[in-house]
Amino acid sequence: MDSCRQSPLRLHPLRRLATGLGRFRKRETGAIGVFGLYIFSGMAVVSAFALDTAYLWQARNQLQVAADAAAHAALYYRDLNLHSADEARVKAISVAHDGMPGELYGELLKPEDIVYGTWDRSAQAFTVDENSRSAVMVQTKRLGERANAAQSFLFRLMGFEEFDVVTTAVFTTFRPTCFREGFVADDVVDIQSNNGFSNGFCIHSNTYVSVNSNNTFEPGTIVSMPNQDDVDLPRSGFKTNDGLQAALRSGVYQMRLINQMDYIYEQLLAGNRDWVPASINQIYKTISGKSLNETHLQPGYIYRHSDCGGNGLTLSNAAGPLSGFVLITDCKIKFANGTRLEDVIIATYSTDNKSVNGPSGVVVGRDDNCADGGSATILTYGGMDFAADLHMYGGRLVAKGNIAFAANADGIEGASMIAMGQIEGTSNMDMGFCGTGMDTSFEADYFRLAL
Repeated sequence: MDSCRQSPLRLHPLRRLATGLGRFRKRETGAIGVFGLYIFSGMAVVSAFALDTAYLWQARNQLQVAADAAAHAALYYRDLNLHSADEARVKAISVAHDGMPGELYGELLKPEDIVYGTWDRSAQAFTVDENSRSAVMVQTKRLGERANAAQSFLFRLMGFEEFDVVTTAVFTTFRPTCFREGFVADDVVDIQSNNGFSNGFCIHSNTYVSVNSNNTFEPGTIVSMPNQDDVDLPRSGFKTNDGLQAALRSGVYQMRLINQMDYIYEQLLAGNRDWVPASINQIYKTISGKSLNETHLQPGYIYRHSDCGGNGLTLSNAAGPLSGFVLITDCKIKFANGTRLEDVIIATYSTDNKSVNGPSGVVVGRDDNCADGGSATILTYGGMDFAADLHMYGGRLVAKGNIAFAANADGIEGASMIAMGQIEGTSNMDMGFCGTGMDTSFEADYFRLAL
């Protein structure tokens, strides 16, 4: 029987192939592997874009910080002619490499990448001028030609091995209005009662401002301190100080003019035209005496005085004002009653708390309705103290110590007081903003990022 059993039916080879292909076509096992290849490829591209883009943004931001720091340094070191343009460039490059060392980032800043000029704020345009000290443009660069380009990571799989990155910064100088006309103190500014401040006048303290009652602050007046909420007021608060709340601002200023006091005195003694008016002929004279008036202090000269004596130096005028000279002394200075100063610069090295003082009626500057010329400046390494009726017409007082003055002060035609200590004013003063007629020599430049 077994020998008679038939063998199984064998399929033709072509039919077997067709059957196998049909079964393979219907199977779903392993299909996700092909789709996974597409997913992986897409994720790789996205990851490359994300990773390299994040790196490039980081490189650009780091380069921008270096450009900002270098531009500030280039303008700061150029200020006051303390350094030449080339010397300032060296300083700027050093500052840039402090944050991005050359051994890691290559030569990202060269001297030719630092350009001095002027900046038109309204047009947002920079004009090259090698002699300018008012603006500078700096470009920091990571370039293939400098062998410091930003390297790619996954983008190199697509043929992009490195990227050029360039950033630009423009710094400009400006002069805050508060230092032109106003009261500015590193310590407290203390104002008492019944005072009036007109549009444009500024009161600033790097500590806080203290105000008593019945003061008036016209619209446009500024009262600032690091935190405006620190303003010191009586219980009546803003009710008895009309306009004060609207005038409040928060801010801090470096006392650059006072910090440059040594340099200023040197330039006055040298007759530097950046500080000494053109009306003074730069002839240097040594003078002595414990009491001087307009007969001793003739217009057109730079006087050096050191004969102090026990009571210091007394300045007075008999017929006309003290006018048209520079006086540098080591002594305490006392002004006689009603002394008038016009077109003068008076500076003392005295560090006494009252190194400059006067009774009532001292007049600093010419009463000329804010016209050009006639301004007067007094500087001291110590403090100043004036009795009642101090009048300022384009007048500027600069002290490393305190400045104090009593009632009835008048500065409606241009007044500037700058003190490293306190400024203390009592009552019944009127202070206004001229906008013209002030001597701009005694203003320090400040710096801000323009682009």
